[in-house]
Amino acid sequence: MAIIDKKKSIYKISKALRTYLIENDREIKLPIKYSDLLRYDNSIPLLDKNSKDTLWESVFYPQDDMKHIHYSLKKIYAILKADGDLSVMEHLFVDRIDLCIYGNTQPFRIRIVNRINDNFDYFYIKNADASRIYGLELEHLLSPNRMSYFVDGDTLIEEHIIGIPGDQFMKYHLNDKNLNRIRLAKEFVKFNERCFVRLLGDMHSSNFVIDITPDFEEVDYRIRAIDFDQQSYEGRKSIYLPQYFKQNNPLIEIGIKCMTPETVKQYQKEERSLIATRLKASKIKIDELLKAMSEDQVSPIGNVYTLRQELARHYKNRDFLGCNSMGEILKKSLDAVLEQKPSYHFP
Repeated sequence: MAIIDKKKSIYKISKALRTYLIENDREIKLPIKYSDLLRYDNSIPLLDKNSKDTLWESVFYPQDDMKHIHYSLKKIYAILKADGDLSVMEHLFVDRIDLCIYGNTQPFRIRIVNRINDNFDYFYIKNADASRIYGLELEHLLSPNRMSYFVDGDTLIEEHIIGIPGDQFMKYHLNDKNLNRIRLAKEFVKFNERCFVRLLGDMHSSNFVIDITPDFEEVDYRIRAIDFDQQSYEGRKSIYLPQYFKQNNPLIEIGIKCMTPETVKQYQKEERSLIATRLKASKIKIDELLKAMSEDQVSPIGNVYTLRQELARHYKNRDFLGCNSMGEILKKSLDAVLEQKPSYHFP
């Protein structure tokens, strides 16, 4: 089983990564910074609908600060959702500001409500961690999902990713009579493949959501990562394979019952072909991103040495042994996709 026993370090944005963000319109001037939200003077535990502690705290600000903070947060929402069109702010108000004190980047979650129809949405303000930014951009370029995020200095703004949290889905939805087990198992194989190829780690059930889309005859599923802190950080290959986290065992068991090894291999090949297509379509951007990442330190050097050895054995390719950074290892992994080398065997 994959287990992470040490808290990940936070890495500052390098000059090369900052240049990439500026050139690709990810760096913009924001009306408020992460540090401004730390000026709260009171907080209370946030409970769910069953009165259980969510491990988030709702924070409150002095009256003098609150008006400016709430206005700035609505402005950020307009930038995130409407390309800066401030007219969307007219009927919005900030309903709640929550802080997750146990997360690596200690994110703030902002709940925005439309006062006309009570519809609500969320977005996040976090400490900018280079690992997470690389993860967000790689998700945007190499997965079927588009990511909306912006950076200003050491502040990171992220959209809310909609879906049922993986642990909640496994707890409450696996016995649904309308559950399409084959499609769900197929999606988990493809998700497992995406994570391994682009070295996104720690994808246990609390770090991804499952988006359900009704089809004209059935339902379809999309598993989406929501935590990118472990992008190319750990030195063990198993950390990059969701199949090795015990929290994901219910999905593994469905796959074992519904699929043959030949079917699994087919789905792996399909996903690798899609990744290869995305690589070719965004070649210039990905080359620039990997160049910045190759020059960057986003992991202890010991993790780099361990992972390059494990992947050299896995791919039977000694070229991995010449990699001296996580960026270089990731480039070799993506090269293997273009060469259509076989990936990991799914149980």
